[in-house]
Amino acid sequence: MSLRIGIVGLPNVGKSTLFNALTKSGIEAENYPFCTIDPNIGIVEVPDQRLNQIDQMIHSKKIIKTAIEFVDIAGLVKGASKGEGLGNKFLSNIRNVDAIIHVVRCYENENVTHVEGSINPQRDIEIIETELILKDIETVAKRLEKIKRDVKSGRKLNENKLLETLLNHLNEGNNLNQLDIEHELMQELNLLTDKPILFVINVSEEDISDPDSSTELLKLQKYFNARNEKYINICSSLEQEISNLDENEQKEYLKEFGVEEPVLNSLIRKAYKMLSLHTFFTAGPEEIRAWTIRLNDNAYDAAGKIHTDFQKGFIKAEVYHYSDLIKYNNELAVKEAGLIKQEGKEYIVKDGDIMLFKFNVTS
Repeated sequence: MSLRIGIVGLPNVGKSTLFNALTKSGIEAENYPFCTIDPNIGIVEVPDQRLNQIDQMIHSKKIIKTAIEFVDIAGLVKGASKGEGLGNKFLSNIRNVDAIIHVVRCYENENVTHVEGSINPQRDIEIIETELILKDIETVAKRLEKIKRDVKSGRKLNENKLLETLLNHLNEGNNLNQLDIEHELMQELNLLTDKPILFVINVSEEDISDPDSSTELLKLQKYFNARNEKYINICSSLEQEISNLDENEQKEYLKEFGVEEPVLNSLIRKAYKMLSLHTFFTAGPEEIRAWTIRLNDNAYDAAGKIHTDFQKGFIKAEVYHYSDLIKYNNELAVKEAGLIKQEGKEYIVKDGDIMLFKFNVTS
């Protein structure tokens, strides 16, 4: 499963610095608009301490984490939906991701020019959202025009009704992800504002240490809470510094700021959950591996993640939970406690399940 999360925002808000911290790739992060034109792409492992804990009980030759692809998309500007600032190219890059991280700058820095001339996070959010909404209005209006003849003939009436609902919602200045519509047309149109969004508030080092001291930050958080949005505070420059340290240096550095792990770890996990994903494991002497699966996927779906043969010849899955392994210290003790279950295709996989698939493929 290739998962792509796009990082968007106005120019010079810290997107590329955040991307550098996530991927340790050292791409350009200069102080001028459109430094990033072609999207930069990086594969990032999803941090999961459970893998190390499983390895303490089932000693394995290697550990393989699951991963997410992050795409650093160039800074959008006013008029992007009409092609301003290479806007059409940037918007098409957003169309190719599964979810969006929207970076908003919430601190002054005399060395980094803000494209709008001042720090005003709510204004910046509205600029980006307006451009995405305008592009979606264009897409939906084109589709309505395309099916107009069918509708006059009494066909595609349900599609027309859905499109009108979408258009009305967009014209009121709202994102489509507020509607939570399950329909195959939504996948086909791949609308920008229908994608899940996580806001990253890029703050100063001082605000990380004492977030209640910033009135701008408190005001922005209140704004997000009123909108029921998901958000996280990050100092992207600090996270980039931390990402370049070795593990022991990282621990010392984080101790100074009173945090246990890089905020990026939390960001990656939030992004993972934002896509309604969770993890099951396979574990043995050769490798312990995390696998990505969607919420409510079953054992048959899980088998297909590993290999099509597992799915084709599915017989059963032996399943126990990671927490039981930790409690009983080894697999044999879990089995003796009667906690290893034999499950069929329809078993709904839980986050943290450890699975062994039995299958038979005849040639």
